[in-house]
Amino acid sequence: MAVLSKIPHSCYEIGHTWNPSCVQSALEVTRGALEVSFKIYAPLYLIAAILRKRNKDYYKKRLVPEILLSTTFLGANGGLYIVFFCILRKLLGGFNSWSAGFGAALPASYIAILIERKSRRGLLTIYMTNLATETLFRMAVTRGIINPLKHGEVLLFCITASLYMFFFRSVEPRAVCSKHFPNVLLSSNKPIHACEVGFICNPWCVLPSQGFVRMFSVGYLIQCCLKVPSAFRQMFSKPSRLLSLLYNKDNFQLGAFLGSFVSIYKGTSCLLRWVRDVDDEFHALMAGFLAGTSMFFYKSTSISMYLFSKLVETMYFKGIEAGRFPYFPHADTVLYAISTAICFQAVMEVQNLRPSYWKFLLRLTQGRFAMMNRKVLDVFGTQASKDFGGVIPKLDPLHITTLLPSGGDTTLG
Repeated sequence: MAVLSKIPHSCYEIGHTWNPSCVQSALEVTRGALEVSFKIYAPLYLIAAILRKRNKDYYKKRLVPEILLSTTFLGANGGLYIVFFCILRKLLGGFNSWSAGFGAALPASYIAILIERKSRRGLLTIYMTNLATETLFRMAVTRGIINPLKHGEVLLFCITASLYMFFFRSVEPRAVCSKHFPNVLLSSNKPIHACEVGFICNPWCVLPSQGFVRMFSVGYLIQCCLKVPSAFRQMFSKPSRLLSLLYNKDNFQLGAFLGSFVSIYKGTSCLLRWVRDVDDEFHALMAGFLAGTSMFFYKSTSISMYLFSKLVETMYFKGIEAGRFPYFPHADTVLYAISTAICFQAVMEVQNLRPSYWKFLLRLTQGRFAMMNRKVLDVFGTQASKDFGGVIPKLDPLHITTLLPSGGDTTLG
């Protein structure tokens, strides 16, 4: 089918197929998003407050307002998307390849993030930028622009870990020494080797097998805790689920990943120190890169992309402090809006969106995003209906203005 520059269908025929009214559709999405958002943020903020040992004043004065503010932010992001989806349709007289996704989500996301507390905007921006970068990569692969590299997520993690460890080692030895050997630093300029510091302050530096056991346990427990809610719900109907919780393959994989990372890094650093008899920050480059291979135990594009994004952020702010990069006010809000808009563009080609985020959007909109008429959007060449079996929503004939494909204007659902 030829790729068209614009399709004349109404916003009801393409977007809010569950209700012909633009206003009612926006209100329904907003109401549903607020409900789901509150269920997400209320326990999340309460648990965070308990773990941080907040005082009574926080529970009395700040907890509820913070929950409601974040709930409003997320609810507005979903509801405003429908609002601008309809506004752009009326302004343009139809939909093009970007207006239904990126164009509608950009202003909606920008307005929504302004509602959220400033202290949370940075974290949200990092998450969405990471997600948007991954989404753009998937889009490029689908369009044949780039070819995916085998074990690319492991290579990216190796490079990121290498640079992280280098920057950390550049400042860590002197910081540690100033804490544990203040008199030596004050009376002598003689450097103290990192392994000597590690032997006294951190025995795992010379006994990497102990570091492995500790981090393996951490990874194992993290995975167990993540699986507890789902296992608890089935505890009475399927008691065997509790045993599978303890002996799940994922638990051991994450444990092996964390444990081997620490062991390889510590072992390589100390080995290079003993072989070369010099304490060199560049040892961290090699040790970090080799430690990154531990991701073969637990491959995760999300982890690699997130850490890489944080590395870029850290380097950028260090550059600002050094006067090498300019500072842009409100950069976090703009970047959040652009990143979220990219991900909403991928809603029109769900196969390129991270599955966990798509499930989150379905939950946030109570399944309404799955009801969009993606069969019509196939004309833009994005295979919008690929994962939806070519299903066309059943629409009210009284509100149809344009003939839909395959007779979907009247009966197909």
